[in-house]
Amino acid sequence: MRVQSLTLAAAGAALLAPTTLPTAADPPRERPVAHSEGRVTAADLLARVRGCATQVSRGRYRTDNGSPATVPVCGTRGAVYWKADLDVDCDGRPTARCNRRTDPYFSAATAYQQSDGRHLVAERLPYIVVPAPSGIWDHRVQGVRGGSVAAVIYRDRVQYAVVGDTGPRDIIGEASYATAQRLGMHPDPSGGGASSGVTYIVFKNARVTPIENHRSAVTTGERLARRLVRHGG
Repeated sequence: MRVQSLTLAAAGAALLAPTTLPTAADPPRERPVAHSEGRVTAADLLARVRGCATQVSRGRYRTDNGSPATVPVCGTRGAVYWKADLDVDCDGRPTARCNRRTDPYFSAATAYQQSDGRHLVAERLPYIVVPAPSGIWDHRVQGVRGGSVAAVIYRDRVQYAVVGDTGPRDIIGEASYATAQRLGMHPDPSGGGASSGVTYIVFKNARVTPIENHRSAVTTGERLARRLVRHGG
């Protein structure tokens, strides 16, 4: 069950955002696109984050409301990682597939914004959601902030993304519509994503500017992924 992401924007931001939605029939269900970016393989990355030798979170996270807290955030010298589900986040600027009609938890705001000050576009930008800072874990301590580069792994696919939003303090495992679609999942925010088997690796102190530059995220992510595979950090 997906819960609404928390953002750093004011509570009334969604009310101020454009509310005009397409008046035509709902867009057809978009087919997932199986896609893996870069030359570093999923198998090589997963071999480096097997188990949890170093836990950096003080406690564990739930993947859904009401589920047990079983997910720790772990760390290497150069990255933090966790293994969870993937709930589809459609928050940000409204589009044909991400709006109040398609997503009952939709918010027109994201915690981090583009270089032009506008909120992110979940349908087009691969991004992940990190839990808001809490006593469980404060991602900022590990150098993770808006625009930090991440590698998201599902089955044999690797998708590079940025940290684009924050979520509930006790729940983990969420990424944008674009991330889910490129990993070959159904990206429907009301039932898509994956119930398990998703690994999130976020590289410490590695941010792309502007946050919406996906090509830069891929280039940076591939370089850091190679370093992780070769040197373990």
